[in-house]
Amino acid sequence: MISFEEAYKIVLNQSRDYGSESVPLINAMGRVLAEDIYADRDFPPFNRATKNGIAINFDAIEHGRRSFEIKGILAAGKPTVAFLETEECIEIMSGAVVPFEADTVVMYEDLSIEKDIVTVNSLPVRGQNICLRGSNQLKGARLLKKNTKLSAAEMGILASVGKKNVGLKKTPRVAVIATGNELVKVDELPLQHQIRRSNNYSLFGALEVLGIKPMLLHLEDDMDMIRQKLAYAIEAMDVLIISGGISMGKFDFIPKVLEELGVEKLFNRVNQYPAKTFWFGTHNNADTIVFSFPGNPVSIFLNFHIYFRDWLYKSIELPLNEINVLLEGSIVVPEEFTQFVGVEIKLENGCILAKTVATTGLGDLISLSKIHGFIRLSSDKKLFKKGEPVPFIPTKNIY
Repeated sequence: MISFEEAYKIVLNQSRDYGSESVPLINAMGRVLAEDIYADRDFPPFNRATKNGIAINFDAIEHGRRSFEIKGILAAGKPTVAFLETEECIEIMSGAVVPFEADTVVMYEDLSIEKDIVTVNSLPVRGQNICLRGSNQLKGARLLKKNTKLSAAEMGILASVGKKNVGLKKTPRVAVIATGNELVKVDELPLQHQIRRSNNYSLFGALEVLGIKPMLLHLEDDMDMIRQKLAYAIEAMDVLIISGGISMGKFDFIPKVLEELGVEKLFNRVNQYPAKTFWFGTHNNADTIVFSFPGNPVSIFLNFHIYFRDWLYKSIELPLNEINVLLEGSIVVPEEFTQFVGVEIKLENGCILAKTVATTGLGDLISLSKIHGFIRLSSDKKLFKKGEPVPFIPTKNIY
């Protein structure tokens, strides 16, 4: 049995570079950039009105003028108009190009209008309500760095520079494989001794958040069938995530079959709780990574977020940032394992506090919907005191 730290290091040392691909922008959300993005024009590309009102030359205000003759209306998306005299103004809409001779926009709330004459009721400041050309970024400036994970904000930037297709890091082809005769399809009515395939769908959802749509497989407890399907998956996929079939039971065939198929075992037991049994290996010829987790929902959910997610992040060059939270109450650790405990977190007085969530055991799938993540308690101490900082592994976004 190896330590958690050793297991984690071995997994990350097996990271891979899967290259890059050009993807339509509409499908890029949540993916990682494989290229730097540069401004193809000034931002904004013209002096832009930021309020609805009138555009004037401020010199007229300095010379005591308060009333202006309206010479036209300028909408966003239209070419600018000639603006010749300081005693004149143009009605202008937010987002429109400010006429060359104008340098100030006064919003409607500060005006009185009668027929075609506008009176300024509140003295403006020169340059107000105008975003100057290039004030955000100049043409050629780098707007987004390679290895940036795309959120809604970055999607807007990509659209603004005309990236109909964008270079992204390729993600691995992943197969999620559930094992066991007790598992039936989601739409089947289980018999008393059966359960539905919930692990597949938990992992499907977790992978989709990471920008991966996995292939879902089910293996019954038949060694020949397991060998046949795993041989196919090893050749066809980059990563296998297997749940169940790796303990000491009479029908736990997965380790034996994997080794028969040429998958090199790098470790199979980790000094952690839960998920002590964890088989990890690589197929050198196919270059396939195999994560084989215990079949209970809590263990597989935990190991996915600790090991697979960080392995993926390293592979696609995303940073591995450790998050610390403060314990809301003291915790006594009974065993000399690295322990992971499900918690919900909250913000209180500027601090992130973690409160443990009650669970009935490793099969308690319902408890996973109540937690925000897991805290990691190291194996070198027994007592973790209230207010003590501990590492936190998030499993859902907190808004």
